[in-house]
Amino acid sequence: MSQWGVDGAAVLAHILAMTKPTDDIFTGSFTQQEPIPEAGIEAALRVMRSGRLHRYNVIGDEPGEVALLEQEFAAAMGVRYCLAVASGGYALACALRAIGVQPGDKVLTNAFTLAPVPGAIASVGAVPVFVGVTEQLTIDLADLEAKIEQAKVLMLSHMRGHLADMDRLMQICTDAGVQVIEDCAHTMGARWRGRLSGTDGLIGCYSTQTYKHMNSGEGGLLVSNDAAVMARAIMLSGSYMLYDRHLAGPDPAEFSDIRYTTPNVSGRMDHLRAAILRPQLAHLDAQCARWNARYRAVEQGLAGTPGVQLIARPPEESFVGSSIQFLLLDWPPARVQEALARCARRGVELKWFGSAQPTGFTSRYDSWRYAPSAPMPASDRILAGIIDMRLPLTFSIADCEKIARIIRAEVGAVFQAC
Repeated sequence: MSQWGVDGAAVLAHILAMTKPTDDIFTGSFTQQEPIPEAGIEAALRVMRSGRLHRYNVIGDEPGEVALLEQEFAAAMGVRYCLAVASGGYALACALRAIGVQPGDKVLTNAFTLAPVPGAIASVGAVPVFVGVTEQLTIDLADLEAKIEQAKVLMLSHMRGHLADMDRLMQICTDAGVQVIEDCAHTMGARWRGRLSGTDGLIGCYSTQTYKHMNSGEGGLLVSNDAAVMARAIMLSGSYMLYDRHLAGPDPAEFSDIRYTTPNVSGRMDHLRAAILRPQLAHLDAQCARWNARYRAVEQGLAGTPGVQLIARPPEESFVGSSIQFLLLDWPPARVQEALARCARRGVELKWFGSAQPTGFTSRYDSWRYAPSAPMPASDRILAGIIDMRLPLTFSIADCEKIARIIRAEVGAVFQAC
């Protein structure tokens, strides 16, 4: 692109040199996940044969699959308490209710996130206050500092698996007396300076929806080290007076008063989903390593592509690369759409956060009219350039290398043609 100071002939020659004749079309599915492990299928069959799917429908002193999952997840995350619920979005709303967020309260959250995050805030009658995004796709800590006095809660979205500087973020929030709820839908198993995502804040919330790091179709997990918060969450989730059946819950004494004052907003996980998840949890670390190998294959293949800005990953971050993002920063929208269409014709499915209209799962802060916000020009510039792609484990490393070659060729060709 001559207007961007690039020699078009050199770019085209570079692209052609990196593209192989066999790279015409990619035929894999970007939505196809791996099958549930056989151990999970067998456990699910046992639950179905028993007919006892409700989490509190157990025989005698048997704990049940849900209570065992909670106990095992709490141990894996190194926390005291865990609650399994119906979805990641439910976990977020439950967390807000458990810390006492009221209608009309303001809650800070990321401008770069997905709809369930502001949706959870709006569902309790609270008001999202959006905080900007950096070119590393993390929450803008300077903007957070500027807005920190507006609210007493930050619902922090580790969007698409990118961790902010959690030391600085927690210091900002601690100094201002702001409680942090972490949305870890994309960071289960990730770490900042060795600390697992979801364990810095007061509450960590996770999703087990099909496209997340453990797959039960829908589902969620909520963790905390605060006994009072977890007791309220358990009551909210619909425990009735059966809270003593939670292996990863606080002492029954914590419930002595709140059982009378906490509403039942039922959102329990059932034994069937828990049975599917427990064998997956046992292999989470190995699965994370497999995702990262695929991420690195695509990242390496895209390195140096003209017009493409890769996302720098800080050394303090141990991420989980179940998706990959890059920036087409300052590209005209028509050129972005052309590049995506060219990739799609060759079987590569890319999502764009710069579209004027929400599409599929992809939307942005100015799409959510139930949560109006003032314009954020610096963030708008970055959002307009974000390209997003899933990396399911059904892809081989060779698949990922081929995908990278296709993106490199097609995006580079559009860049060169301008």
